[in-house]
Amino acid sequence: MIEDNGFEILPITFEHAIELSTLEFVHRDPFDRLLIAQCKSDDLVIVTKDNNIKRYSIKTIW
Repeated sequence: MIEDNGFEILPITFEHAIELSTLEFVHRDPFDRLLIAQCKSDDLVIVTKDNNIKRYSIKTIW
């Protein structure tokens, strides 16, 4: 399961929604935009190969 592999579920918070509303409209995928907002808000790293995500000021791997 998720927890057995060291992962945890990240709930969507009000702070994430606020961050989402401030993002430039570089990426058009709403789910990816939410992930970007969560990364920015919580200072997280996202694993992605998507160059549009990399255009935001977040930490990425890959």
